[in-house]
Amino acid sequence: MVTFQSKPYGQKSAMGPLISQAKKKPFIFFGLPFLVIMVGGSFGLAQLTQTKFDHRDRKQRKLGREEALGMDKNRRKLSLQEEYFRLQAQTDDEWEQVRINRPPGTE
Repeated sequence: MVTFQSKPYGQKSAMGPLISQAKKKPFIFFGLPFLVIMVGGSFGLAQLTQTKFDHRDRKQRKLGREEALGMDKNRRKLSLQEEYFRLQAQTDDEWEQVRINRPPGTE
C-alpha cells in the first residue's frame, strides 16, 4: 500500500503566493491568457490568409501569361458589323413547319 507524505497543518507551499494572487485578481489567470490567445491568433490568421492569397495570385499570374501567349498567335479581330453581315448572309430557307401531336389529356 502506498503511503502519503504527511504535511503539517499551515505549511506554506511554493504555489501559495501565486494561488492567493489568483484569488485576489482572477484577470491574471483568466483574462490575460485569453487576450494573448486572441491577439496572437489574429496575427497568426493574418499571416496564413496572406500566404493563401499570395499563392493564389502567383498561380493566376502564371496561367495569365500562358493564356496570353496562346491567344496572341491565333487571334482574329472581332467586328460587330462583320458578324452581323455574316449572320444575315446565312439563309435558313430550307425548313418546313411540322405540326406535332398534342400530349394525351390536353385538348
